[in-house]
Amino acid sequence: MHRPWEIAPSGAAADQVRALQAALPTLETDRLILRAARISDFDAWAGVATTDRAAGFGGPMSRDAAWDDFNQMVASWLLRGFGLFTITDKNSGGIYGFAPCDHECGDPEAEIGWVLCANAEGKGYAREAGAAVRDHALQLLGQVVAYSSPTNVASHRVSEALGGTRDHAAEAALNSGAFVHRFGGAA
Repeated sequence: MHRPWEIAPSGAAADQVRALQAALPTLETDRLILRAARISDFDAWAGVATTDRAAGFGGPMSRDAAWDDFNQMVASWLLRGFGLFTITDKNSGGIYGFAPCDHECGDPEAEIGWVLCANAEGKGYAREAGAAVRDHALQLLGQVVAYSSPTNVASHRVSEALGGTRDHAAEAALNSGAFVHRFGGAA
C-alpha cells in the first residue's frame, strides 16, 4: 500500500505534472526510452534502493530515505536542467532501471550513472542507457563523471566501455574510496 505522498496527484495538479514532464527531454536508443522519472516509478526505485543492490550509492536505504533520494534527483530537473531518467523498454514501457544525471549534495561534480532492476542485468541495458545519458550530459555540461564503488566491477566496465577514463586526482580529492571515471573535458 502506498503512503499518501507516494500517490500521484489528480485533477489540475495532475495536468500541471503532465505539462512539466512534457517539457523534459526523452532519450531514445535501439531498445530503450529514457524519460524523466514519474511518481509511479518510485516503487521500482525503492525496489533497488532498499536492498543490498544500492550498497554503491548509499544503501540499502529505508523506504523514507529512498523517497528523499528519489525526490532530490527529480527536483534536479527544475533546479539544474538535468535529473533522473527512468530506463524503460521501448515496446512494453516496462521499467529496467534508472540513469541519473545529477549533482548530488556533497559531490564536487555532476555525475551520470546507471542503476538497474535485478531482472534487467546482463542484457546490455546499462551500457545502452549509459551512452544515451552520457551524450546528453556532455551536450549540456561539457564534462561529467561517474562515481562507483571500488567493488562494483560491472559499473567500471560500463564506464570504460563508454569512454570514461579513471581520474586519480579526482579520486584523491574525493577521499571516499570511490572510483571516478571522467567523460569529456578535464576538471
